[in-house]
Amino acid sequence: MSVLLRGGLVVTCDPDHRVFQGDVALAGGRIVALGEEARAALATDYQVVHAQGKAVLPGLIQGHIHLVQTLFRGLAEDVPLLTWLRRFLWPLEAAHDERSLRVSAELGLAELLRGGTTTLLDMGTVHGHDVVLDACARSGIRALSGKAMMDRGEGTPPALLENTRAALREAERLSRDWPNRPDARVRYAFCPRFVLSCSEEMLRGCAALAAEAGALLHTHAAEQVEERAAVRALLGTDDLTALARCGITGSRTVLAHGVHLDDDEIRALAAADTAVVHCPSSNLKLGSGIARVADLHRAGVRVGLGADGAPCNNNLDAFMELRLAALLSKINAGTSSLSAREALHLATLGGARALGLGELIGSIEVGKRADVIVVDLQDIHTAPALDLFSTLVYACQSRDVRHVFVDGQQLVHDGELLTLDAPRIAAQAREEAPRIARKAGLA
Repeated sequence: MSVLLRGGLVVTCDPDHRVFQGDVALAGGRIVALGEEARAALATDYQVVHAQGKAVLPGLIQGHIHLVQTLFRGLAEDVPLLTWLRRFLWPLEAAHDERSLRVSAELGLAELLRGGTTTLLDMGTVHGHDVVLDACARSGIRALSGKAMMDRGEGTPPALLENTRAALREAERLSRDWPNRPDARVRYAFCPRFVLSCSEEMLRGCAALAAEAGALLHTHAAEQVEERAAVRALLGTDDLTALARCGITGSRTVLAHGVHLDDDEIRALAAADTAVVHCPSSNLKLGSGIARVADLHRAGVRVGLGADGAPCNNNLDAFMELRLAALLSKINAGTSSLSAREALHLATLGGARALGLGELIGSIEVGKRADVIVVDLQDIHTAPALDLFSTLVYACQSRDVRHVFVDGQQLVHDGELLTLDAPRIAAQAREEAPRIARKAGLA
């Protein structure tokens, strides 16, 4: 599909932060021309999408999502992390079956795509992950996604406790089926849940398999004070040290949260080139705290942005995370600590670099994959849009996204999903959520 996005305000999010009014040409799954050079597409067989009065942006990137939890929105409220997991989330995940997993994943994907998220790093539950990967493939989104790995942990339901070697074999099989090829839109990532859920054998096994496959490692770390204290009580050391000793560190490792990192840990992450994904809404809802994003940036840590799961958010709206990231940094580190332009970087080129995809996506540059969104700037809540970056970060909402392209394929047209049936998915979710809640003993 060849497309000319015509006449929009193009926010490239490239290293020079270029902004211009003009055209963007997409062909063969890539961005092939910008500005004056793109106008030549008018004389060829390009589909024209008019973008006047709109911003043309790289697709937004979310580096920490739980698609399997979308069905649990509103079922786990007003408790801290470890209680939230043991009383609500783990019983609900243990109750999942193939039907509910599919609906949950599709529900999350529909929300993400319609809100302008084109790439995600996702952690599933311990079983049935083929269903999630298949849903990602059918939706058209760009995804790195892996089954959660769990072979121990206080309060873990028996259905989520895996045999270590069997779990590693299953992850290896999934990695072969969804390999880490440069041309692959859906790839496998190895996802040990967190230190409290994984034996040393599991952590070392995940690190070895990821190294062999050239895949990402993704886990939670330094999320909450109680969690870090539990790790020290169990292991006599902190979670980051335990992960690093098992090989979960370095340029292919992405840590979710990092709320309670101290200065030495931030320096160590920067030295190892380990990435951190900031999840502001989740950190607020679970009472975890405010991550030191400005300090991470200053230290040279690659930082991305994520909504986490719907039960601890309760939405998957990248625009809300952009706004909160910028606002919370002002409380934590001063009003000038994270500008609107810097916040947008977290969900574009910075987010791409955090996932090791900076050469592929994250900015509107010739040669990059054609992951592009078009955002309306003409509604009442965005007027008068005098400062573009401020408008995008503080005023725009997910409902302002009009068009979404991934690899040049249009997935959202004028706000409507083209690859997923949103009304059907919502209806199925309303049926499945009460069933799974009853199965989990929560209704």
